[in-house]
Amino acid sequence: MSDHPRDRFDLVPDAAAETAFLDAWERGRLHHAWLLCGVEGTGKATFAYRAARRLLGAAADPGSGPLGARRNDPVSRLISAQSHPDLLVLERLVEGGKTKKSISVDQSRELPEFFSKSPSQAQFRVAIIDAADDLNLNAANALLKVLEEPPERGVLFLVTHAPGRLLATIRSRCRRLSFPIWTPDRLETLVRNRTGAEREDAEHAAIMAGGSPGAALALASGATFEMDQLARRWVEGDVDRAEALAIADRFRGAEGQERFETLMDRLIAAVRMRALQSAPGAGNRWAELWERLQPLPERAAGLNLDKADVLAGALADLKRVQAQQERMG
Repeated sequence: MSDHPRDRFDLVPDAAAETAFLDAWERGRLHHAWLLCGVEGTGKATFAYRAARRLLGAAADPGSGPLGARRNDPVSRLISAQSHPDLLVLERLVEGGKTKKSISVDQSRELPEFFSKSPSQAQFRVAIIDAADDLNLNAANALLKVLEEPPERGVLFLVTHAPGRLLATIRSRCRRLSFPIWTPDRLETLVRNRTGAEREDAEHAAIMAGGSPGAALALASGATFEMDQLARRWVEGDVDRAEALAIADRFRGAEGQERFETLMDRLIAAVRMRALQSAPGAGNRWAELWERLQPLPERAAGLNLDKADVLAGALADLKRVQAQQERMG
């Protein structure tokens, strides 16, 4: 999605989750920490901001789902402007054009001070960690101290794509809300309504998105759509070396890193789809290629490898599998 979760008002990630949250609040059983679980792109952060608006006093908008709030409400405007005094958001920082790999302990230590103060404009103070998976070990331990001593009139939302990786002591102190993947039909409808994509493109985005509305919308528009089309064309056998070199030449800088990660993500997804659609023998070769490609983006980042070389190696591996398939008929 192009909009940041704090600016989304018309997307209801999961009505059941929103109803459960409202029910707990209305019955006076609002837990101090909520673990929002699900695959990336299923609207967990969007839910957190929707809940934050209401907790901080934004007027309800029933037409936009159980936790809908009016876009023009002063509270909503303050949150969109990142200037509400009773809301703290922890996410990976961007320094020198590069996004840091983790949320630091210094950031996590802002939580105790934030929650030690009384709300200045609202009934609650709210913190969002997007995502808790990005907390380094020291930051996670600092968070645990806050969870062990629940703040009065404080609510904490932890977005997580992989809850099993979090400290068990963190998980045990949170109430869990799970966000299920979306069905292809629902994703296709979302893509067509939000982007105006043609049916064929919307269907493809819905299939490739893995149940994630965020991924489906990204696949149907902008650079992600272009990268997806390119990756599909390469997997089908049309790898133009000059074209690949021209693309790799644009991998420099922060935007280049994002472009590289997007292209590799779509290439890996296209190979996986080819493995699922192929006959058993050929499918095994594509599945093995998928397993080899999966760790490349993280390895490239961790070892600071040349991204152009990584792409070239991936495409050479792809061509070998294609050649094997041709020999096998």
